[in-house]
Amino acid sequence: MLKTITKIGNSQGLIFDAALRELSGLQPGDQVNVTVHEGGAIVITPLRAVVPADEARKSAKALIQRNRRLFKRLA
Repeated sequence: MLKTITKIGNSQGLIFDAALRELSGLQPGDQVNVTVHEGGAIVITPLRAVVPADEARKSAKALIQRNRRLFKRLA
């Protein structure tokens, strides 16, 4: 896919049109890691949580509940 760097305010940027967003799965507000390799290759990697936040919260609460006495001894 051929793209052109565009002037955006005092900066330059790459516009992620609907096709590029759909192919990448990126949405406005998503965080990405940008890596520039030797030779100028740019890699944009989405930062996505491995476990959804509510699932992690539920698992943490269950872990704390199961190990309540152990955590009190360690405190």
